[in-house]
Amino acid sequence: MAGKLKVKLVRSMIGCPQDQRQTARSLGLTRMQKTVTHDDTPQIRGMIFKIKHLVSVEEAPPSGT
Repeated sequence: MAGKLKVKLVRSMIGCPQDQRQTARSLGLTRMQKTVTHDDTPQIRGMIFKIKHLVSVEEAPPSGT
């Protein structure tokens, strides 16, 4: 089973190119300091890499189930 990643938007998207804004929105990051959790997949990693200067990423602890 793949792990989970917690992604937090820590920098503003003002002045960023449209494709970076769309990438952040597709990750579920709509405003600063918002945190979302995603499965650790190559697609999500690629999206995070594209906007790595805007986000902070950490591994989420395993769920209790």
